[in-house]
Amino acid sequence: MKKQKQMSESFVLGIFLAIAGGYLDAYTYISRGGVFANAQTGNIVLLGIHFAQCDFSDALHYLIPITAFALGIVISEIVKSRLKENIHIHWRQLIILLEMALLFAAAFIPAGKTDIVVNTMISFVCSLQVESFRIINGNTVATTMCTGNLRSGTEQLFLGLHNKNKDNIRKSLNYYAIILFFIIGAAAGTLLTKQFAQKSVILCGILLVIPFAMMFKQTKVRKTDEPRKNA
Repeated sequence: MKKQKQMSESFVLGIFLAIAGGYLDAYTYISRGGVFANAQTGNIVLLGIHFAQCDFSDALHYLIPITAFALGIVISEIVKSRLKENIHIHWRQLIILLEMALLFAAAFIPAGKTDIVVNTMISFVCSLQVESFRIINGNTVATTMCTGNLRSGTEQLFLGLHNKNKDNIRKSLNYYAIILFFIIGAAAGTLLTKQFAQKSVILCGILLVIPFAMMFKQTKVRKTDEPRKNA
């Protein structure tokens, strides 16, 4: 039997998504108010702090990107459920198109008081990506945050060394490589954002053209064991 492996779950495509994830975190931190818009743990903690202090107006400031992140998960699942069987374009390609459109729009929103709008948009973009691209080489991987990847990679490395299992070590290297490319994306985002300010997010949108184009091609089929027929 032959099993079709999706390009959307390939390691090479994951590299570009991880670079974009790191880039966006650096972009929002440097040019949009010193926040990390990819993961919501910090926002949730700050939401709790401001609620405890009865500072409800500032609490709302953090609730908005959290809500946008949750909405992105919902939208991603709606697109998947309605377009999963579409033979003309992969549903994940539509997600990337939506990401690109929002990033291009964010580039033209002035820095300052409207940073909350951009950070909310990027929280939404990152939730679309993290929900839609969860598997790389058969492993559950995040391309917009690193905590889970660091945990899983270290776990697989320990199991590989402890049990002398090369498959576990290979999996750990996949996780660590995604973290490395996330760091590369953050470095690139730092340099380019300092050079082009809020407009630099356009370059991240352009980068996403590569994974979008890659998904028009399927990877080679993988053979699996086929039961032998009786002679």
